Amino acid sequence: MPSANNIEVYYNAFRDISKIVHSSTQLEEVLELVVWKASEVLSAKGANLRILNQKSGRLELNAVYGLSQEYLAQSRIAEKGLTMALYRDQKVVIIEDIAGDPRVQYPAEALKEGIVLMVDLPLRFRHGIVGIMRLFYTRRRCFSKEELDFMVSLAEQCICAIDKAHFIEAQHNKYTELAMRTEKLSAMGRLAAGVAHEINNPLAAILLYTSNLYKKAPEDGPFKEGLSIIMRETKRCKNIIQDLLEFSRAKEPNKVMTDINMIIQRSVGILENEFHLRHVNVQQRLSDDIGDTLLDENQMEQVFVNLLLNAAHAVGEKGSIRIESRLTANRRQLVVHIEDNGPGISPENMSRIFDPFFSTKNGGSGLGLAVSYGIVQNHHGDLNVINLPHRGCRFTITLPLADQEAQKP
Repeated sequence: MPSANNIEVYYNAFRDISKIVHSSTQLEEVLELVVWKASEVLSAKGANLRILNQKSGRLELNAVYGLSQEYLAQSRIAEKGLTMALYRDQKVVIIEDIAGDPRVQYPAEALKEGIVLMVDLPLRFRHGIVGIMRLFYTRRRCFSKEELDFMVSLAEQCICAIDKAHFIEAQHNKYTELAMRTEKLSAMGRLAAGVAHEINNPLAAILLYTSNLYKKAPEDGPFKEGLSIIMRETKRCKNIIQDLLEFSRAKEPNKVMTDINMIIQRSVGILENEFHLRHVNVQQRLSDDIGDTLLDENQMEQVFVNLLLNAAHAVGEKGSIRIESRLTANRRQLVVHIEDNGPGISPENMSRIFDPFFSTKNGGSGLGLAVSYGIVQNHHGDLNVINLPHRGCRFTITLPLADQEAQKP
């Protein structure tokens, strides 16, 4: 019959592992805890955990505990071609023949280490094995049912951690690709606007001089038809340039009476998954006496999403963000603060933070804050930033309240 003390030990170890699996986004941190706890609770000399690299087809060492440097110098070499069929549908594989079992890659080194027994826990996910956890013993022994059940539970927790890490990586890659694409399009729009302006002036000169020559050209000569073609094609180029300028030009706000708190909450909802993955705590203190004011909902949502996303990147894992909305004392303006507890902004970068193409992020185009600043300015408001005394920074958006009487028909 299982010992009550053993059950308590297994329960406490499983609880610790489960807690970190669900709270941490660092796979290495989780796996290091697993191999340590497994070795301790199951009285093993040590343990390691290998995860299958999908690209190379190798089982690569991700976590290890209790093994000597001499043995690690050999076993760190990634295994390739390990026959997964050897594990079939087994949840726990006990290896007693260290020298003869094909699953032991370095038998001589293992025996020199004093290892006479190994226990493999295949980590199965969906359609195959994604990794193997191995326990090492220096004496032969039998395992109770409760020990075997605990091993299976450990394997399941490892699979959860690996699956979570793959999901976070996929989400991060997807977001990074989308963000880079958006920033590149913004940069392309600004570049197109500059090029369009440069081309527009010589086109206007060409059209002017061609029109004058057209008026002076003989009616029955060959020049009039040629000049007519030049004028037509020049006008076509000017129309294309004008369309390009319209595309790249900052859009005027389409203002309607709306609740800024609703826009803030919607922006937070858009980034809910991002905050969840990073374990960022978002606090909202939104005043309920602001009322509606004239705003472009889509543009202001773009501002809030950008500021909140920057804050999430600044605080990293398990940081906090605080959002507050309120009226000024004279009730003529509304104010929105977005604070974070990140490292803040260095003094040398503070004056350039809203400059186009200035960025402290790797791969960033530096357009996000510049665009946000322009949107707030187009709403006759102001956007500024300060470093907080303790830690982090605060972005403040100040917007004028709509004249309620002027809105009445």
